[in-house]
Amino acid sequence: MGRKKGFFHLLLLPLILFTFCTKSLAQSSTLNYTKYTQVSSLRLARIQKHLDKINKPPVFTIQSPDGDFIDCVHNRKQPALDHPLLKNHKIQRVPPEMPKMIKTDAVRERNSSENERLRGGFAWQMWHQKGQKCPKGTVPIRRSTVHDVLRAKSLYHFGKKQSKIPLSARVDAPDVQSGNGHEHAIAYTTSSQEIYGAKATINVWNPSIQVVNEFSLSQIWVLSGSFDGSDLNSIEAGWQVSPELYGDSRPRLFTYWTSDAYQATGCYNLLCSGFIQTNSRIAIGAAINPVSLLNGNQYDITILIWKDPKLGNWWMGYGDNTLVGYWPTELFTHLANQATMVEWGGEVVNSRPNNEHTSTQMGSGHFAEDGFGKASYIRNLEIVDSDNSLSASQDISTLAENTNCYNIKSSYNNEWGTHFYYGGPGKSPNCP
Repeated sequence: MGRKKGFFHLLLLPLILFTFCTKSLAQSSTLNYTKYTQVSSLRLARIQKHLDKINKPPVFTIQSPDGDFIDCVHNRKQPALDHPLLKNHKIQRVPPEMPKMIKTDAVRERNSSENERLRGGFAWQMWHQKGQKCPKGTVPIRRSTVHDVLRAKSLYHFGKKQSKIPLSARVDAPDVQSGNGHEHAIAYTTSSQEIYGAKATINVWNPSIQVVNEFSLSQIWVLSGSFDGSDLNSIEAGWQVSPELYGDSRPRLFTYWTSDAYQATGCYNLLCSGFIQTNSRIAIGAAINPVSLLNGNQYDITILIWKDPKLGNWWMGYGDNTLVGYWPTELFTHLANQATMVEWGGEVVNSRPNNEHTSTQMGSGHFAEDGFGKASYIRNLEIVDSDNSLSASQDISTLAENTNCYNIKSSYNNEWGTHFYYGGPGKSPNCP
């Protein structure tokens, strides 16, 4: 565009159309990510301005085997600190006080190396495969591209969840069939106690997605606020397969936050200012590897979200108490105090392609009753109490809007504590 010829055409034609081939390496043969989109020069300029804002200048860049570029950005230059509420925020240097473990049979069992070996183990991230890592004092950030933005509904919607009926609003009305096409299979707390965090170990699969703008995820929600208004606060983390957001069909570690019921605040990962990353080894939005196989090794990730009792920031732990970063307390209204509910489970988008239920899978694509090695699980559901102690979440209920498509079955034992299997294939003769 900088050449004279291009400038002359801009004078003659207010809107010159550029054609982009939005192509990515899909793992699933059922999806075609190749799209040709005509983009005006004005829109392209807006997109590039936004990308310049969130893609900070890197100290070092690592190319992942899956095609991602992981930029190692100086921790004081990361996008989070652009947030107007964080102008005077100083990055928390003192490690937060970790929640205390209440030693139970379940805790002792799940620390057994033999049990871990039989399950297959913990899933890490694909960009680590060549042994490269970000230098000390930097944080790894997945670089966003023009193509990433073009797959979104608009620049405004890029990196945001659609505003929808909160899950918990359906607890008293389980016959509500999916707000804005979202369907769930979840477990949720039912006690009225104050909650200061949650933890769980989440089985990682690679569910197939039928339509590019659909997704499938498995996550933890930490919630506070009114479920029927516009002030719901939510902190979320887990794994998701989202062709629209990432351009492929790989399961990826993700985070999300909102302080106004998904309306204007918050976003996925580091696609807006807010979440402050402190870890140089974990890239939010990066692909998770390896993943579970049907009747084969099972891989999972452990996620902990809790409120630092001293400074009040909400921290995220990954794996064996690896600190990833935190959501500053300044971002929230209700969560500035405590949470009132936790939810664990799966969610898919059902856009009803061809006026039929989507065949996008939840979890492994198998129903809960198929059990270990076939159905996806979330195990060792725990909550953090006002004493900063972790304990098994005993009082839970389950909810699935359409059990012919996706279902959930909870249980308890000494090894996995409170846990459940969940998921399903979506479209079938019983789920038309």
